[in-house]
Amino acid sequence: MTLNLQSRWKLLGRLGQTFLLLLIVYFTFLLVAPASGFTTLLQFAAILLAVWILLRLARAGLRKAIWRLRNRLIVAYLLIAVVPILLILTLVGLGCVMLAAQISVYIARTELDRTVASMHSATDVLRRAQPKSRSEVLQQTGEVYAQTYPRIALLIADGGAVLRWGDDPSIEPPPEAPDAISGVVQRNGRYYAWSAANQDGVEFLAMTPLTRHFLSWMVPGLGDLYFLQLSRLASAGGAKGKAGIQFGAAPQAQAPFLVGQDSFDLAPTGREPAATVLPPPVNRLDISVRWFSIVPVTGWSHPAESRSAVLMVHTRPSALLGVLFSQRADEFQGFLPIALLAAAIAFLVVEVISLIIGVSLTRTITGAVHNLYEGTLRVMRSDFSHHIKVSGRDQIAELSSSFNTMTENLERLLAVAKEKERLQAEIEIAREVQEQLYPKTVPALKNLRVTGMCAPARMVSGDYYDYQALPDNQLAIAIGDVAGKGISAALLMAAIQSAMRMELRTSLEYAAAPANGFRLSTARMVSDLNQQLHATSSPEKFATFCIALYDDDTGHVTYTNAGHLPPILIRDGNATRLDVNGTVIGAFPFAQYDESQVELRSGDLLVCYTDGITEPENEYGEMFGEERLIEFVTKHADRPDHQIIEALLEAVRQWTTSPELSDDMTVVLARRK
Repeated sequence: MTLNLQSRWKLLGRLGQTFLLLLIVYFTFLLVAPASGFTTLLQFAAILLAVWILLRLARAGLRKAIWRLRNRLIVAYLLIAVVPILLILTLVGLGCVMLAAQISVYIARTELDRTVASMHSATDVLRRAQPKSRSEVLQQTGEVYAQTYPRIALLIADGGAVLRWGDDPSIEPPPEAPDAISGVVQRNGRYYAWSAANQDGVEFLAMTPLTRHFLSWMVPGLGDLYFLQLSRLASAGGAKGKAGIQFGAAPQAQAPFLVGQDSFDLAPTGREPAATVLPPPVNRLDISVRWFSIVPVTGWSHPAESRSAVLMVHTRPSALLGVLFSQRADEFQGFLPIALLAAAIAFLVVEVISLIIGVSLTRTITGAVHNLYEGTLRVMRSDFSHHIKVSGRDQIAELSSSFNTMTENLERLLAVAKEKERLQAEIEIAREVQEQLYPKTVPALKNLRVTGMCAPARMVSGDYYDYQALPDNQLAIAIGDVAGKGISAALLMAAIQSAMRMELRTSLEYAAAPANGFRLSTARMVSDLNQQLHATSSPEKFATFCIALYDDDTGHVTYTNAGHLPPILIRDGNATRLDVNGTVIGAFPFAQYDESQVELRSGDLLVCYTDGITEPENEYGEMFGEERLIEFVTKHADRPDHQIIEALLEAVRQWTTSPELSDDMTVVLARRK
């Protein structure tokens, strides 16, 4: 019994043990001091820990439940089929509600515009009447329009003579009215559809109140239509200066609806009762829909100023359909439920057939996966002779065949992987060796500062740059670009560096002899380097090469450019391309090379570079080019040299918009102080 309790205690784990101890302490304090704050804190901690334990148990149970492929497929079917269908149905429902709201508002606004147009027609009739017959025309027009608009009011004001028709004897011409205006007007807190005109000093007016009863009658069967009551707090400081529509932002609960600077109560104008009763829903999906429309209105006292009013529409989809469909369309409405029922039955049959096919396919998939699982267990035990039974001619059968082929070739692939790992290690060693070939320190000269940098496209580079201090305050600067990339180009680059340094050392020894008259010549060194490279490398291997000898005392630069891109001299914001003195090295054994000379002045900047800077293309096939290089270096010439190189390399990378370099990029800057 003791062992059983100990095993169960260990089975709880640290989290369960902590929770159990916390419960014991909590119940102890609950009996001793139930009203203390520490008891409440223990209760809160126990609840949090219990929730955390339940989450962990649910996660562990879910993992265990979907470990098998069959259960995982069931969950996948639910996520792929059931959840999207529910989301689609929800989206369709929201879309139907929004569409019903927009259509109902559109119908109401259309009928409202038609009423305004009728008022305009009434004033137009009055305006065309002769002065002697205005009273008779006013009477006839009122009787005609009263059949449609029972509370219409008409007015003709000619100076002090005012002719009225309608049930509003207090109606007067609006002050400051323009020559012609029509629309919706607000008068004494009520809204009217009106039209006013001024012709030769005679004012004409036609208006009808837009009551809740009239608006609902305007579109029979649509539902309840009314304007919201304009709040007395319309000029409150909380709404002043605000634009747009806001809910619940008014200073009091009686004005929760703000439009611009106007506040509206959620009640009809004049607190009018409902004019129509919304019909009962035809089914559970026939919900009521409320929406609004912002209607521009004018004020009676200041007709030139425009304000906003809120027209509310309360309807149902069934009522909206009753308005939209004509009598002829109603004859076909009985066919729609039958068609929908037939489609639902067809969908159910398709779903059952799909379920049967899905179960069959699932069994095929799970059986094949089980065989693959057993095969992987055998492979884990290094049993590569195990083969999976292949049945059928589908992709699962191809997968089983591929597994059998994999087990047959796995041992060979492991050997290949080991060989590849060894080669990768050797390439890494080659990269480290090549990094040692580049100059690590810059020779200290009084008047010249040299900076170089190489960004390889691969782990090793075929670009070459070097600088070496010489006697008598001289400096040798070299740059080259080997044809090709990878290890072969890196090896040829190392050979060029070794041969160049050996040739430079030999030339220095000859030049140091007192009476032989020998002098350093870049053309002779490049010629010897060309012959040596041609003799020791394959015919398709060659390189561009440029070497320069700089005298710090005089500022003279003697150089030979063997097919390399011409260095650029930046002087006073102007760029000059230096000479090219011969063809590439290593291709033709008897090639001839010349040498040129240029003088570096104070502030001059000499830029040497490889084609990895100028030849990268953007997505439109346009190369970076020398002109952009010159423009970039000239623009940033006052910055430190290493910053110029780093910014230039980054500009080329952004030009290509590619994460990988297409070629090695090398830049050497020499600045005369």
